[in-house]
Amino acid sequence: MSGFPKDFLWGGATAANQFEGAFLEDGKGWSTADTARYIKENGTDIHAITKPMTTADVKAAMEDKEGVYPKRHGIDFYHRYKEDIALFAEMGFKTFRLSISWPRIFPKGNESEPNEAGLAFYDKVFDELLKYDIEPLVTISHYEFPLELAFEQNGWESRKTVAAFEKYARVLFERYKGKVKYWLTFNEINIIGMTGYLSGGILADKTENLLQAQFQAAHHQFIASALAVKACHEIIPDAKIGCMLARMEAYPDTCNPMDVMESIYSDHTNLFYSDVQIRGYYPSYMNKFFRDNNIVIKKEADDDALLKEGTVDYMSFSYYMSSIATHEKDSDQVGGNLLGSKKNPYLKASDWGWQIDPVGLRVTLHKLYDRYQIPLYIVENGLGAKDVVEADGSIHDAYRIDYLRDHIKEMETAIDEGVELMGYTPWGCIDLVSASTSEMSKRYGFIYVDLDDEGNGTLDRSKKDSFDWYKKVIASNGADLA
Repeated sequence: MSGFPKDFLWGGATAANQFEGAFLEDGKGWSTADTARYIKENGTDIHAITKPMTTADVKAAMEDKEGVYPKRHGIDFYHRYKEDIALFAEMGFKTFRLSISWPRIFPKGNESEPNEAGLAFYDKVFDELLKYDIEPLVTISHYEFPLELAFEQNGWESRKTVAAFEKYARVLFERYKGKVKYWLTFNEINIIGMTGYLSGGILADKTENLLQAQFQAAHHQFIASALAVKACHEIIPDAKIGCMLARMEAYPDTCNPMDVMESIYSDHTNLFYSDVQIRGYYPSYMNKFFRDNNIVIKKEADDDALLKEGTVDYMSFSYYMSSIATHEKDSDQVGGNLLGSKKNPYLKASDWGWQIDPVGLRVTLHKLYDRYQIPLYIVENGLGAKDVVEADGSIHDAYRIDYLRDHIKEMETAIDEGVELMGYTPWGCIDLVSASTSEMSKRYGFIYVDLDDEGNGTLDRSKKDSFDWYKKVIASNGADLA
């Protein structure tokens, strides 16, 4: 095989709301993520992000003095960024994916002037990364939203949010145009239907039809993304700005043509969002869905033209698992998978029930590249597991190394088969708070953080076995996976 390109972007991925901490510090405003409470519950992995929230729910969380809200403290990257970035540099990172907290820049979401302390913090982070020749990969909006805009205008359901986001994005481009070349607009934009409150600021009591609100919000995000792409190209001509999708690969359960059709319908549901951001128009297959569900997308006169003008430069995506598509609606479901699925007898599963499928990543790479013919970027992939710290402080995570090795091998094969792949940033390169359950015990990192689900611990960082393994992978540009 020809191997990975010489300029391949190896690194790791994080999100502000899951690792920064510094809750309300230096002028930061409230975000939707700040109201995510840890609930000691060993059940489905998505309850914390799918529950619709009302204004009363949110205000109760803001006033709650007894509950544990892990995303408020994260792993304190805000104060430990130099230490953490030095560890990333030691691994040899070429890039580091992080997000910017919108309410750290505009505490209420739409002030006339940005918060200078927030801007200065990210200046320091980018300077530290560039000191080690690590390219920042910045997500503009990643699973958090200014609470004030949720209260005032029900988040992304309102057209007003488009203008607020464009202003926020332009501030970022102007401020960091000499430091950041790679951008993403919305993290896992297709999950708006599951994270209407968390990523969309939609309050259930402020809308009459939640499904209509979520698709209207998605339209407003499409327009905001297009405007951000245009602004990025205008302000930073040599920058690249992409979209980001949670990829849900679904195999037909059998060769029954009805199962094959279910697999196609699954792709429609999943790829609708990237179709709009990459092709620049709404696909015809959504017409029936909108008609059947009485959904009417309210557009302004120039929206269709904006979508055409603001298509992204590359497609990034997360990939953790595959699933099964079947026309038998009463089939047994395996736990853990985001959308529910029959158990695949050919695959093993993680501690949280996610079905581990390295070849599925190669399937996805081919499907996406065949469909779009633009560069691809895997910006999330990894194994959430319960790590054990031995008496001598060592952490032997061979299971994580095996997972990553198998996926990297499939990436290399896909490249050899003609797929254009820019880079790879495994999720949670340093342990952080889970997006879905707000727990720490579901760990992905190469770096262990001494912190438990209730927020107790020293926050000390230590290297797992996977740290030195990934360092070797990067140094060899993917050639040494032993």
